[in-house]
Amino acid sequence: FSGFSVRDTDAAAAFYGDVLGLEVAKNEMGMLTITLPGGAEVMAYPKGDDHTPATFTVLNLVVPDIDVAVDELTAAGVEFERYEGMPQDEKGIGRGKAAGMGPDIAWFTDPSGNVIAVMA
Repeated sequence: FSGFSVRDTDAAAAFYGDVLGLEVAKNEMGMLTITLPGGAEVMAYPKGDDHTPATFTVLNLVVPDIDVAVDELTAAGVEFERYEGMPQDEKGIGRGKAAGMGPDIAWFTDPSGNVIAVMA
């Protein structure tokens, strides 16, 4: 499994569970187990005020249709990141497939500032 820290596990549980629709369980030590599609698990552990957001993508979520995923996340209040030098469309999607440069991808952050991506 892999893991990353969060500032507030309750806020993270609500985001990963309610906004992203992933299965989330909290253990007796306050750590979250986030179950990804396909069954892999990721741990999110509390760091409180000592948390520093990752400056890289901590989680890539493969989706069947990136436009639908971005529209649904935007409707749920998610704001997509824009990166200088990265060509992204009006939705914030980098269209890599059409350019022969990898998947279509869009980045956003969780409540702790960690970078998450949806890709197709």
